[in-house]
Amino acid sequence: MLSTAYLCAALVAYFIGSIPTGYLVAKAKGVDIRSVGSGNIGATNVFRILGKGPGIFVLLVDALKGFGPIFWLAPMCLRADATANPEWVRIILCVGAILGHNFTCWLRFKGGKGIATSTGAFLALTPAPLGIAFVTWVVVFALSRYVSLASVISAFALPIGAWCLGLSLPLKIVTIVAGALAVLKHRGNIQRLLAGTETRVGEKKAVENSEEQEEAK
Repeated sequence: MLSTAYLCAALVAYFIGSIPTGYLVAKAKGVDIRSVGSGNIGATNVFRILGKGPGIFVLLVDALKGFGPIFWLAPMCLRADATANPEWVRIILCVGAILGHNFTCWLRFKGGKGIATSTGAFLALTPAPLGIAFVTWVVVFALSRYVSLASVISAFALPIGAWCLGLSLPLKIVTIVAGALAVLKHRGNIQRLLAGTETRVGEKKAVENSEEQEEAK
């Protein structure tokens, strides 16, 4: 029989992760974030369209959507079912929150790319490999000024870090899944990077650019 704790964790984490923060913040300002800039509801597009304040707010809330379920809800789920495996409960909360953000039911299952939410989730789940991925992100971004390139390479660094640190097999697997999902969600960016048309931070780009509109997920 499937553990009550696992079911509770999956459903609650998904619905917390599914809150479309960027969409709601932009909507409050009279903007449909899906129709401007990259069309993505994540923090990067909010930064570009609405500025630093809204962008930082969306970044922090999206990260909290990943951190909160693991840090606060895992103990509640385990109290509901003492037979559940604590590590698996936290892993399910992690995956549920990321899937909720990336495929939100409130926007026809078209959400963000999951970098901020994944960062929050792995900060609570297993911070050591996240630290490796974060340093990788900072270095790549500093050298390239591409948010997308830094995100993709750090997505590879996360599972590599998990394997190098000798984490448990379930934790290694979930870092691979999260990293692969992040790369998949950046496939449009990867195509533009290869074509030399991706936008660096600080560069101006018309919001009507049809290539960027194809990025919306």
